[in-house]
Amino acid sequence: MNQHIRPARAEDAARIAEIEIFNYRLNFYPIFQSDEYYFGELQVPARMEELLADGLTGFYVYDDGVVKGFLRICGDELQKLFVEPALQGQHIGAALLAYALSAHGVTWLWALEKNTRAIRFYERHGFRLTDTKKLEEDTTEYLIRMEH
Repeated sequence: MNQHIRPARAEDAARIAEIEIFNYRLNFYPIFQSDEYYFGELQVPARMEELLADGLTGFYVYDDGVVKGFLRICGDELQKLFVEPALQGQHIGAALLAYALSAHGVTWLWALEKNTRAIRFYERHGFRLTDTKKLEEDTTEYLIRMEH
C-alpha cells in the first residue's frame, strides 16, 4: 500500500484541510464542545492558507487517485494522522502509520487522553502509553505520550 503514499503538494491542501477539519469535528468537538472554534474559526479556506504558508512541510498523503488520508511527521514524532471519516476502516490509517514507522523512523506521538479510539488504533500498531502527560494548549484536557 505504500505505493499510494507520497509527499503532499500544494494541490492537496484543500483535501488535507477537509480531512483534518471533518476529523476534528467528529472526534474532538464532543470533548471540547466549542461551537465558536469548531464551526466558526475552523474553516477549510483558512486552514488551506495555513498549510500552504507552512509549505506542507512533513506532510504525506495517501493518494490512490483521491487523497483519502494524510499524516505529518516532524523528526521522529508523528504529529498528525487522519483518514477521511467516510473511508475509515479500510486500512488507510494503518498504511500511513506503517509508512511513518518504516520510511521515517517515527517512534512517538501525543494522543488526546479522551480519544480512546485513536489510542486503541495506535496500541494495535505497537505503540504503548507512557506516564508522560501534558495539558492540551488552552484547555483542561490532557495529551498522553505514546511510544513505539
